[in-house]
Amino acid sequence: TATHDGATYRFATTGNRDAFLAAPASYIPAYGGFCAMAMSLGYKVDIDPNAWKIVDDHLYVQANERATLVWSMDIPGNIGKADGFWPQVKDKTPAELQ
Repeated sequence: TATHDGATYRFATTGNRDAFLAAPASYIPAYGGFCAMAMSLGYKVDIDPNAWKIVDDHLYVQANERATLVWSMDIPGNIGKADGFWPQVKDKTPAELQ
């Protein structure tokens, strides 16, 4: 494991952990690790660690396979929307956004 900015990350190997520690910004998921599809709608939703996609060297995680499918229909548009919401919601809890 490794801790970065208050979050604990788990790795399959020490080599993966060491690569993360050397350049964490290259590995940290977008939107604080919340679902990218939900963020494109202005919400924070927990994710399924098996539902993810790398786009332009950024890791985007999703709530589930369905969210991944819907998000993939307009990746640039959904990233743009999520990027717009993120500054407004990053310091709020998921419950505050309901």
